[in-house]
Amino acid sequence: MKKDINILAIETSCDETSSSIVKNGREVLSNIISSQIDIHKKFGGVVPEVASRKHLERISDVIDLAMNESKMKYKDLDAIAVTYGPGLVGALLIGLTTAKGLAYGLNIPLVGVNHIEGHIFANFIQYKDLEPPFVCLVASGGHSHIINVLNYGNYKIMGRTRDDAAGEAFDKVARTLELGYPGGPLIDKISKKGKADAIDFPRSYLEEGSYDFSFSGLKSSVLNHINTMKMKGLEINAADIAASFQESVVDVLADKLVWAAIEKKSPYAVLAGGVAANSRLRELLTEKCKENNIKVLYPDPILCTDNAAMIGSAAYYKFIKGETSSLNLNAIPNLSLSL
Repeated sequence: MKKDINILAIETSCDETSSSIVKNGREVLSNIISSQIDIHKKFGGVVPEVASRKHLERISDVIDLAMNESKMKYKDLDAIAVTYGPGLVGALLIGLTTAKGLAYGLNIPLVGVNHIEGHIFANFIQYKDLEPPFVCLVASGGHSHIINVLNYGNYKIMGRTRDDAAGEAFDKVARTLELGYPGGPLIDKISKKGKADAIDFPRSYLEEGSYDFSFSGLKSSVLNHINTMKMKGLEINAADIAASFQESVVDVLADKLVWAAIEKKSPYAVLAGGVAANSRLRELLTEKCKENNIKVLYPDPILCTDNAAMIGSAAYYKFIKGETSSLNLNAIPNLSLSL
């Protein structure tokens, strides 16, 4: 009888300290996430030094909680998984150092995981029968990628951001509107009170056939609109601005994902990453996919945020292929998705 594979995973790429126990790649026995949002709110964004310090303070407790909730013993573990990039270098190093210590002390393999790859694998946790190939949009604060997932660990990047990622644009516009941090959920919430067609913000599709993204021009248009309103002494309707801005972003994201799915004849249009939790993106993508007989898949919101369960899932498929990491593995803050 085939032995179950139990992996303890650690994720500390930005401002969430997370640890999870994942069995056989798809069954989550525990997924503990300690968020630093309340700490970074006062700064209007993540402060790397503060994030690193908080990871250091919380990581042992988070791992203990994950182990206790899973009812696992350390002797039951087959490997330690950890995010080694991309992300904030100081934050990554806290998780990586901890993971190395556990792997060495328990004499079990270490498996380094790309954070972007991890987001894709959140869908394998959500949809137990999902198998490659399919086309996936990974959209978060630092990344906007359209990826053709050919197989486990085999990807072709079809498009990526050329400037601001979608989540980054949400954060910057939210800051300008004085909504707070993080911007994505706040803009999503206030947009429900506004009109998406109130302001005709631009939609940047770039050159014909491109799956790349560019949101810096849109961000500038929003800032120019707000400044113009202020100079004219006109009332600024934050809900209308937020809704119109959001519509412009999700329109481009949804269109390009659908076009990519059609080109690759993918039966699924798959979402991942923090922006995948946006209610309007899910709604609009569902509408566009229905017209093209494509099924939309996206994880629960808790699996859209940075979490260790997705890292454990990705690590499992590496582990069973014998793809483990050396204890010399280093943090790579600008790590790209290997093809």
